[in-house]
Amino acid sequence: MGGLLRHPYYRDAMLGLGLLGCALALVLWPGEAIAAMKEGLELCGNVIVPSLFPFFVLSSLVVELGMSRYLGALFQPLMAPLFRVNGACASAVALGFVGGYPVGARTAITLYENGQCSKTEAERLLAFCNNSGPAFILGVVGAGIFGSGRVGLLLYLVHILASLLVGLLFRFYRPGDGPRRGCRPGAQFQTARFSLAFTRSVTGALSATLNICAFVLCFTVLIRLLALSGALSGVARLLAMVLEPLGLSQLWAGRLITGLLEVSSGVSSLTDGPLSGRLSMAAFMLGWAGLSVHCQVLAFLGDSGLSMGTYLTGKLLHGLLSALLLRLITLFYALPAPVSAYLADQTESMASLEFQQALTISTASAWCLFLLLFALAVGGVKKSAGKSTIRGV
Repeated sequence: MGGLLRHPYYRDAMLGLGLLGCALALVLWPGEAIAAMKEGLELCGNVIVPSLFPFFVLSSLVVELGMSRYLGALFQPLMAPLFRVNGACASAVALGFVGGYPVGARTAITLYENGQCSKTEAERLLAFCNNSGPAFILGVVGAGIFGSGRVGLLLYLVHILASLLVGLLFRFYRPGDGPRRGCRPGAQFQTARFSLAFTRSVTGALSATLNICAFVLCFTVLIRLLALSGALSGVARLLAMVLEPLGLSQLWAGRLITGLLEVSSGVSSLTDGPLSGRLSMAAFMLGWAGLSVHCQVLAFLGDSGLSMGTYLTGKLLHGLLSALLLRLITLFYALPAPVSAYLADQTESMASLEFQQALTISTASAWCLFLLLFALAVGGVKKSAGKSTIRGV
């Protein structure tokens, strides 16, 4: 099969058949495709735009104004020995943990394009800094899907721990390339360029958010058409036959395939079944992030020259480690099953989240993180200025 895909003629023929099949599916089920598109638009309006846009603006400002360089002086003693990246990369890690997919990856790529980290450091970052945000895991997955804030907190802590473990493993990636030395701590802030940095950050954030919404809409419709055509159930049946020794049924195989394609649709399908199995699969889906998120990262990579294979390897490790850690925890700590009525109430409340409320929460979080990073950067500037004065004396 791999040999056929490498041949241009067969590859183009299979691609043409796939496109023809998609066109035929749109003709056969136009109403269902429109309904899926409307659901995707609602998801983008209520979740994607308010949760990502403020953090995209923040991440761009942190890099454009040079704050990441001052943060580098503070976090160099921590980032270099643990992950073999310079301290400026700490901004990508922090934003990746609180901003959600794909804020961390976009920040890492921006750092590389601005010359604040090397190619190897950027690829190490991409392997572990593109993570789900706490709002999605605690709210949508924990309270909405599992009906328990405790479960959401557990999933988020496991998600963070697995991400850090992947970062520790990827410190051995290209061992000959060490962390790059940051810029001089005594360099001045680019305050004269604030107007340009702000306008560029806002317009760039809007463009990035629209790109992400486009992929979410595409995969929402694609998953619906695959389910209607029976292709999803057929692939799930084959996967269940292959993984039958592991006890994977066709139902769970279908859920796994959905999560491999799009993470929110995948975790939304985990509404029944053994709690330990649902938690482990949810942890894997959150760590893997889904093909939809990977396409978003690929769009940001562009012609940067950074390795997509390194990023995908890191995300696969993240998913496997998350599932393994979650499974080990449930072996020693029994979690209570959620009440079905409470689950239904929580799911309904999360689905009816208003745009203004979600935007307010996300903007407040981004603003608090910006103030924290700004305070750390100013502290680093004062500290470096004090040292320079002592040396001068």
